[in-house]
Amino acid sequence: MAIYDSIGKQYTKTRIPDPRIVKTIINLLNLPQGSIIADIGAGTGGYTQALANQGFSVYAVEPSSVMRTQAPEHPQVKWFTGYAEALPLPDKSVDAVISILTIHHFSNLEKSFQEMHRIVKSGVILLLTFDIRLAQKIWLYDYFPLLWEDALRFLPLNELTSLIQANTQRSVEIFPLMLPYDLSDLFAAAAWRRPKLYLQPEVRAGISSFALANPNVIESGVKSLGADLSSGQWDAKYGEIRSLTEVDLGYRFLLCNKRKLYLTISN
Repeated sequence: MAIYDSIGKQYTKTRIPDPRIVKTIINLLNLPQGSIIADIGAGTGGYTQALANQGFSVYAVEPSSVMRTQAPEHPQVKWFTGYAEALPLPDKSVDAVISILTIHHFSNLEKSFQEMHRIVKSGVILLLTFDIRLAQKIWLYDYFPLLWEDALRFLPLNELTSLIQANTQRSVEIFPLMLPYDLSDLFAAAAWRRPKLYLQPEVRAGISSFALANPNVIESGVKSLGADLSSGQWDAKYGEIRSLTEVDLGYRFLLCNKRKLYLTISN
């Protein structure tokens, strides 16, 4: 997570939790208020705080001190320094686990999933991730093809679900996250209908794919995008996308439930 010590300094300005995502998380968790939720890779605590504001107690686990220090204090939130591969929480100490757009940063997925399973009593593990193979190749990747290439390095969704099942003995349900045109959380593809936002350095700084890329390559894409927006070429080529209110760009919630055991009684 060393990258977030450098790119996470202004994270709270562009990575504002979207209330529709928060609502979906709460609905999928299906827990009573007062339940304890562990947020793994909590960052600056955007979704942590949003859940705490809805009456949940949250254990926020985050390795980056730069990220943690930006999080406002909340009486329902307790912060822990740690990694997904070695969670600093006791066995069966939480009612559920969430991890929002973070698992592509984990160094050992098998161990991370085992650790998440270890700390949950009887509730679910809820992950928000993406598989770019499920997405249409929108205009963004014409200007920044490295984003597409970078995302292809991550596991296909079917392999990821198999990995979760093998390491937790849980079943996995998949729920698509349609991206509205006005998301407040500006992750990689969130501004799909607002191309001008990608011209802003602070927006790109909050997206790890941009931050990890060759700066010269990114700058070339930014100049090309800026020129096409100014000349009207962008609208001529891609303007039809402005008529859409939401799109499927490969983002998926994975709801990991404990499998039910059925006993067969013989005479």
